[in-house]
Amino acid sequence: MSRGGTRGHTRVRTARGRTAQSTRWLERQLNDPYVKRAKAEGYRSRAAYKLLELDEKFGFLKGSKRVVDLGIAPGGWAQVVRRKLPKAAVVGIDLLPVDPIDGVEILMMDFLDDAAPERLIAALGGAPDLILSDMAANTVGHPQTDALRTMGLVEVAFDFVQQVLAPGGAFVAKVFAGGADSQLVAEMKRAFTTVKHAKPPASRKGSVEWYVVAQGFKGRPDAPGA
Repeated sequence: MSRGGTRGHTRVRTARGRTAQSTRWLERQLNDPYVKRAKAEGYRSRAAYKLLELDEKFGFLKGSKRVVDLGIAPGGWAQVVRRKLPKAAVVGIDLLPVDPIDGVEILMMDFLDDAAPERLIAALGGAPDLILSDMAANTVGHPQTDALRTMGLVEVAFDFVQQVLAPGGAFVAKVFAGGADSQLVAEMKRAFTTVKHAKPPASRKGSVEWYVVAQGFKGRPDAPGA
């Protein structure tokens, strides 16, 4: 590995057994200011700053008492929630193993499992007032297919939101370039007071990810008076 380069830029030599693609990824990681900041500030991933920047713009963390983190691995978002809301109950779920986080209940299971919603609410101890989703489907390299698969997860998450979110609550989810599907956005606008799309500065310029932020949940569609 070479530490050469101009103006402090770290360059990585292609080592035996490492592809050019993995070399570029490693070089990008070594030179990413958010990666360096995350390491210095004790966050598990640079994704923590995406949530911090979204909250700075929309203020959805303030006052939240029960939080669900869908797709919690590796735990950066949950760390942000714990630091900003030390008294809140936080439950996360992911297929991948996640190292323990103080004050966070972690379920290692598929969110698409029929038992997942009930398990999440039981662990949380009541209706959440904030549901976060950084879930994304495993990519196959075909942009349209990848977008459709991730939007499928957003739709499932939104269905969960409509069933369990406390009135007045918020929903923040990762979507792909172009934002959420127009039909889904229309449904969200019926369910929430405001629905906005945003790309936080911490999201890499070349990334196709955006986030949808829905605030002011009006209550379950089948609830009395809804």
